Formats: sequence, structure tokens, C-alpha cells
Amino acid sequence: MKLHVGFIAALGLSILMGNAAVAETAQPHWPAGAKVFFVEPKNGAEVSNPVKVVMGVQGIAIAPAGTDKPDTGHHHILIDTDVPTGENALAPLPADDNIKHFGKGQTETTLTLPRGKHTLQLVVGDGNHIPYDPALASEKITITVK
Repeated sequence: MKLHVGFIAALGLSILMGNAAVAETAQPHWPAGAKVFFVEPKNGAEVSNPVKVVMGVQGIAIAPAGTDKPDTGHHHILIDTDVPTGENALAPLPADDNIKHFGKGQTETTLTLPRGKHTLQLVVGDGNHIPYDPALASEKITITVK
């Protein structure tokens, strides 16, 4: 069976473009050195409801959802769940009991959580709530609600 030279060239180009797309998605969206972190509570803290949360960033600006400006985003708190990866990291974060959105640009909040141990993690989404892969995320902390 003979393969047409044009077909082989097109196939090779398609593979190269696919590899470029994979390499493109692996590039960080956020600036080098950007960080997101919890100011409060600290990892291992024992807290009571309502749980005061203070969120911090370095190397980016916090802006309301819908802002289309480079190096800006807004906070999301992940409660007892993991940061989305792969294709899920390129879609807007859902709003549910485990993912709290702060689309007005808030940097402080209070949470009411059931008694017991919980993990919290911050992830920054762009103006469309997209975290990207790799995500700009904080260390995951564990707190205990008394």
C-alpha cells in the first residue's frame, strides 16, 4: 500500500502542531515568582466558627472577576478538595460547597465549617475563573474546627 507524500507531510505537521499545543499549555500563565498564601489561619490551627480567612498574594494584583488585564486574578478557596489539573484546569472553576469564589476581589472572609479536620487551599483564577495548569495555588493547609 502506497502512502501519498502529501498525506505523510500533513500527518507530520499535525503531530508537530499537537506537540506545540501541549508545550503551550505547560507554560505558566502567571508571572514567575508569583505566590498565593494564607495569612490566616496558619497550618495546624485549631479554630472556632466562624473561621476568619485572610488571603495574600505576591507578584500579581487581585481584581474582580471579569477583569481582563495581565497578571491579575481573584481568589478561590478549595475546601477538602484538590486543585484541578489537566483539561479541568483550563475550564472555569465551579462554585459549590468545596470551591468558594471571591469574584469581587475580596482578600478576607469568614467560613462556617463542620467540626473536625479540614484542608484549605487557595487558587487564583483569571477574570473568567480559570486557574490554568500549572495553577497559582497555595500550600494546602489543615485546620481543626472545634
